[in-house]
Amino acid sequence: MTRLNWLALSCLLAGPVLAGNPVTAERQQELRNLMIQDCGSCHGLTLRGGLGPALLPSMLRGKSAAYISTMILEGRPGSAMPGWRPLLSEAEAHWMAELLLRGDLLPEQGS
Repeated sequence: MTRLNWLALSCLLAGPVLAGNPVTAERQQELRNLMIQDCGSCHGLTLRGGLGPALLPSMLRGKSAAYISTMILEGRPGSAMPGWRPLLSEAEAHWMAELLLRGDLLPEQGS
């Protein structure tokens, strides 16, 4: 099974994604795990960079939550960053973007 298939399967098993619904506390924990495990596989487990750039607040300064959530949903053409729209709602992507901007994903993440 390819990495993308495993990723899709793990996200589908994480729970239903309902576009437009608020992000529940349970889903927030699932999204945190997704970010640490799946985003961390490219951006580094502490999000300090790897194949992909660092996702620390200092590196995201000047970027809006709307911009970051669009990158999460649509990916970045010409790069290894996939679009997550098939697996995430807009509300979930926005919640993730806000979390990254605040630096609240990992205690040691810092700015």
